Amino acid sequence: MATKITDRSVLNNGVEMPWLGLGVWKAKEGNETVAVRSAIEAGYRSVDTAAVYGNEEGVAEGIRQAGIDRDQLFITTKVWNADQGYESTLKAFDVSMKKLKLDTLDLYLVHWPVKDKFVDTWKALEKLYRDGYVRAIGVSNFHIHHLEELRKHSEITPVVNQVEYHPLLTQKELHAYCKDCAIQLEAWSPLMQGNLDHPLLVELGQKYGKSPAQIVIRWDLQNGVVTIPKSITPARIEQNADVFDFALSAEDVDKISALNENKRFGPDPDNFDF
Repeated sequence: MATKITDRSVLNNGVEMPWLGLGVWKAKEGNETVAVRSAIEAGYRSVDTAAVYGNEEGVAEGIRQAGIDRDQLFITTKVWNADQGYESTLKAFDVSMKKLKLDTLDLYLVHWPVKDKFVDTWKALEKLYRDGYVRAIGVSNFHIHHLEELRKHSEITPVVNQVEYHPLLTQKELHAYCKDCAIQLEAWSPLMQGNLDHPLLVELGQKYGKSPAQIVIRWDLQNGVVTIPKSITPARIEQNADVFDFALSAEDVDKISALNENKRFGPDPDNFDF
């Protein structure tokens, strides 16, 4: 169980990934620079972006302004759906690396399981990994059947599956499957896009002297899920990291998990058209 912000999950290839990171989805030009710098100053060492977010250059600038050694950071980006396929993925990777101003990426993900393309996309990621351009490769928004299909045609098991995960969408079967396969589950939209007014979360916040957001982030960590809450507000970024001075009881973890409604705030990976 993570007890400090510097704690890391050991991925199935031995690479260490921070349990807590900053997500920059929807961060606009300029905002992500402030967010990344503020996060690093608050102790974060992991930043998660994607080609489609349109802010890789801003992330690079935020890192530059923070003035921290590159080897202390864990940077993730993702190949977008329109760029999937073997050769096009390799080209998209080069574009992302130039925008991020990096020589080596810590984690590269297949953003969505695009039908008839994600296997070839994965083969490109395997090449990037073998050639030393990426320290670890993984996927995002993959159901169990997507992972099964990928494993039939691949030589390397993904280190991470980044999915929508929160108290209303606990993805119990997928989480168990990933554990069995030594694939680290990672939560995007862990704070349910701000829908944190559930009475139980408010009650537990009062019990532990924390905000509902902090309760949810702590619940993620105690469930062994890497989490990347998104914010562009320095005070909120710092608050989201203030989750290592308490622990939820096993009973309270179970109460939060029981809130599951299989409710998604984002698209279902079996039904998306982008």
